[in-house]
Amino acid sequence: MEPTLQDTLDQLRIEAEGKITAAASSADLSSVEVEYLGRKGRITELLRSIGKLPSEERPLFGQLANKVRADLTVLLDERTANLQSGESAQALQSESLDVTLPGRSVRLGRRHILSATIDRIKKVFIGMGFQVAEGPELEHYRYNFDALNYPEDHPAMDAQMSFYVTKDLLMRTQTTALQGRVMENQAPPMRICTVGRCFRYDAVDATHSHTFHQVDCFAIDEGISMANLKSTLAQFSREMFGEDTRVRFRPDFFPFVQPGAEWSISCFVCKGKGCSLCKQSGWIELGGAGMIHPNILKRFDIDAEKYTGFAFGMGIERTAMVQYGIDDLRLFLENDLRFLRQF
Repeated sequence: MEPTLQDTLDQLRIEAEGKITAAASSADLSSVEVEYLGRKGRITELLRSIGKLPSEERPLFGQLANKVRADLTVLLDERTANLQSGESAQALQSESLDVTLPGRSVRLGRRHILSATIDRIKKVFIGMGFQVAEGPELEHYRYNFDALNYPEDHPAMDAQMSFYVTKDLLMRTQTTALQGRVMENQAPPMRICTVGRCFRYDAVDATHSHTFHQVDCFAIDEGISMANLKSTLAQFSREMFGEDTRVRFRPDFFPFVQPGAEWSISCFVCKGKGCSLCKQSGWIELGGAGMIHPNILKRFDIDAEKYTGFAFGMGIERTAMVQYGIDDLRLFLENDLRFLRQF
């Protein structure tokens, strides 16, 4: 005989009571409620079938079905309260805090080694009377090369391949590009220092990178000579590397200075005796320097008969590498905390 709606209702009630009793968590109970009493639950669907019964049986079946629904709702509420009480106690136990344990130390940040080196260099030059100025990283060709006495197609340009944005705009290859911007807007006397990023089309290795930092300084006034240049670099070197540091000049060529020199400092590790840092020479090369070329002064309507000036520059990364004995430039930009925490 085919089961009646009454038989089906009794069977669903027994199944639902069994699942409610066996539920191990509030989530399980929620699933049981949806399965039997939800909008598409099995008992709800059964109530919608009441229209299949004869009219005289409908009131009684409706009463029985609603009672089953009410009984299951009460049973669900009681079981939910019991389970939630246990779950709350378990959560409190797992999330408890032992106030007798020592607190966790807060890790303090620190200056990046390059930022610290830049700040130290600026401090030294400001103390020597230089004004710190900034220039754009996206530079005009005329400031980066033309205003610095670079003849077009000169071999010196080969070492400064850069990233061109347009025919006349490029990422600056040297902070020396600021010279022209200052000279066309400021009359001598002047002492200018600039620090910033530069860009060259170089393959990245232990000593080269497409992005690096430079400091460039220049001074223009009456009577400035190579003696002023050397004394300035000697004072800077003593401030940066120690009181007994000596400076050496050797002839070199740069289009924007005449005469030009490569300047080195006595090795601060071996005191000039020769070691692995200075490659047994006793000297460490830091940068280029010289007297500002008269052509540059004339270009910006500065009387080259009355005024003279000096200029020098060096790499920030190289300065830090020399000072701290770092042998790979890539370490500065890899964000390896094992390296950065040493400084």
